[in-house]
Amino acid sequence: MANPAEAPVQAQPNGINGTNGTAMAPPPVSNGVAQNGETTTTDPGLSADDMALYDRQIRLWGVKAQESIRSAHVLLVSLRALGTEIAKNLTLAGISSLTITDNDPVTKEDLGAQFFLREEDVGKPVRDIVIIWRLLLADMQQRAEAAIPRIQELNPRVTVKDGGSLQDLIVKDSSYFAPFNCVIACDLDLVTLSMINTAARVASRPFYAAGIHGFYGYIFADLVGHEFVVERERSNVPTKLQAESLTRCVVSVTNKKENSGKNIEMVKKQELYCPLLLANSSPLPQDILTNRRKLKAVPALLPCLRALWEFQRTNQLRLPGLQQQDLMVFSQLVNSKVAELQLLPGTVTGDFLKSFVQNIGSEITPTAAFVGGRLSEDVINVLGKREQPIQNFALFDGDAMDGRIYCLFTLAPELTMDYTSVSSVPMDMSTDLSGLNGVGMPIMNADISAVHDGTLPVPDPNQAQGQGETHGAGQETAGQANPG
Repeated sequence: MANPAEAPVQAQPNGINGTNGTAMAPPPVSNGVAQNGETTTTDPGLSADDMALYDRQIRLWGVKAQESIRSAHVLLVSLRALGTEIAKNLTLAGISSLTITDNDPVTKEDLGAQFFLREEDVGKPVRDIVIIWRLLLADMQQRAEAAIPRIQELNPRVTVKDGGSLQDLIVKDSSYFAPFNCVIACDLDLVTLSMINTAARVASRPFYAAGIHGFYGYIFADLVGHEFVVERERSNVPTKLQAESLTRCVVSVTNKKENSGKNIEMVKKQELYCPLLLANSSPLPQDILTNRRKLKAVPALLPCLRALWEFQRTNQLRLPGLQQQDLMVFSQLVNSKVAELQLLPGTVTGDFLKSFVQNIGSEITPTAAFVGGRLSEDVINVLGKREQPIQNFALFDGDAMDGRIYCLFTLAPELTMDYTSVSSVPMDMSTDLSGLNGVGMPIMNADISAVHDGTLPVPDPNQAQGQGETHGAGQETAGQANPG
């Protein structure tokens, strides 16, 4: 029989092996420490205590993957409802350290969906509106500060750290991100996400962006260049070393025979990714654009999400409200994104648009649990170099109970030289992030340093057309959406 610790087991939908994303330990282990206090090592990198504590998940993804997870350092930006779920899942999975960047004050609204916060954590009321905001923060409990001790209690073997403020993070250069094995940013605007994405990409570190708005959520992945292994039963047709898609190719195949007699092949694949700025302007794959049935199935959430980011970019990063003016502007943006994506008329209905706007900015625990669980599953697979990761946009509509993944890909400039030199291409990035111009936004010819005050130059549409960045010219006019 095969070693049970190595036997592949089908992953659960949320990627964690317990109920509702929790990891469960066998009786001999209490609170992450063996009762006898021994730490005898049975496998490289894992002690006997580790083997007992993480027994069930080792059966799920194997000893080698758990060793990689156990040595991983993760940076998590923002600890709202979604970040809370991710922090819980990764801490229980047994990473080495979790650094949390979020110095926003705790509010009463946070208590509705963030189970690491308590009523006593809510900051004191503002008594003098002329006091500088930074001084106010010093007198208020901050999210990360309040939650870290409770996150630490989940797994004492994981080091949970306070990563400071978002304002300080976005001006750090790529060297700050280099020690992390993965960077995750949640519930932020496109400008801020792109700044973090760029710094992580320069450091050749996997980056995830995610967010939820009521019933709706998304995950974006930029793993730069990622190699992973798929273990499967060998078929009669040999696996060829060839490209499988625009972004993925098979680089090697090895075979092994289990004690049970099964012939197993280990297929190593490489997947290429593009940064968020490029993905946000990339078209749908041709196999979708040329297939009416597939095109009809594209969720209305995709153009609405792009429109939301565009609204924030042109309105000092604020979210659209239910005022008539905001609804009109947002409707126009949605229609423009429908046309940009070459979607069918009627893709975004008035009812959906109204529902989406009403959900913007809200946090619902089931949505946070599902999206956070799916992202955590992908992070665990990436750290363990197992299974096909998300490529590159995952969309979740909790109202329709529908989840889909789309590859919105444009080859990044630094990857056009050599398919295999993903992590070795030097890229310069200054502290003021002016290097963002060269990583993923070739249609922008203005100074990107303007993002410091929350604004971003509007791309020149004529130049964009010349570079093939706009799509849908000469195509069927998209249906008009109106929230009324």
